[in-house]
Amino acid sequence: MSFRENDFSRLELRLPACKANYRYFRSLLEPETRLLVLVKANAYGHGAVEFASMMQGEGADYLAVALPLEGVELRKAGITLPILVLTAGTDFFEEMVDYRLEPSIPNLYSLKVLVSVLQRRGVRDFPIHIKLDTGMHRLGFMSDELPALFEYLPGCPEVKVVSCFSHLAVAEDPEQDAFTLGQIELFRKNAQALTDALGYKPMWHILNSAGIERFPQYQFDMVRLGIGIYGISALPGVRLEPVASLKVKILQIKQLKGADETVGYGRWGKVSPAGTTIATIPCGYADGLDRHLGRGNASFSVNGHRAPTIGNICMDMCMLDVTGIPCEVGDTVTIFGSDPTVEELADRLGTIPYEILTSVPRRIERIIVRK
Repeated sequence: MSFRENDFSRLELRLPACKANYRYFRSLLEPETRLLVLVKANAYGHGAVEFASMMQGEGADYLAVALPLEGVELRKAGITLPILVLTAGTDFFEEMVDYRLEPSIPNLYSLKVLVSVLQRRGVRDFPIHIKLDTGMHRLGFMSDELPALFEYLPGCPEVKVVSCFSHLAVAEDPEQDAFTLGQIELFRKNAQALTDALGYKPMWHILNSAGIERFPQYQFDMVRLGIGIYGISALPGVRLEPVASLKVKILQIKQLKGADETVGYGRWGKVSPAGTTIATIPCGYADGLDRHLGRGNASFSVNGHRAPTIGNICMDMCMLDVTGIPCEVGDTVTIFGSDPTVEELADRLGTIPYEILTSVPRRIERIIVRK
């Protein structure tokens, strides 16, 4: 699919880049290790349905979402892969049964609520995933809570534990590897205790994207690939391919002159007495373009040249200083992609690439570029 010429704003998803990143991470794994791809938060802003379809086609074994309704959206779109719901809560178990979504169970209360729903519906062997807290301290069973779980589970034919997992807090930071290794060892211990209590072995998984790259010896039965598949590596010197490129088209160009002329709200954009050429583009903070990137704090690519922002970023638009840059109305401006990169914008904002990507709203059309 290619973009239409009258589309002003689009997030292009490059299928070849996605495939290249997938192959890179797959190469770090044993052939039998399963690969789960995270498509929560609208696939990190990339478009959940579009990206899940690509991953299903590439041979991913599992998908994961944060919320039950994210999983429902994928099922309605025809996604058939197993889907783990990481933040299942307790309010949507009925829907999870209806749409074959597999909940993460972080505590005994959640498990008991689920079992009561399954009993009422006459369901047995419903797949669940036991979350173990090994130091992240968000969700999951602490070590001292496991005996109660082990006592309760054998009497629950309604559920089948298909995996147990935990989450690494600092896998990307070499200075904290002692903590990471401690998490892995605690996970191994508690996962084995759960396996012994069950009398069968569920899948074990603890590695995230950074963990896959830095600790592949602990891949166990499955790994969870998140930000890495979207083009962000935890290793210096490893250049993954950015999958998403946010592109817009120039709406209008103005030639401004005069020391008293200004651009945008608050009159923060100062025009040069010698003259300034302004290009207005349809992308603002409602499109995920952080206001702190205004006033010249970022520059975007226009016909191979970098054009800095000028003035404040508006809700639906921002202005660029294109003085000396050959361009006209309808030309494409790249907000992020290969130039500039998401990492560059994140550095300018003092944040992480996740925030940049997940800030792109659904009103921006996602386009799969297949070549």
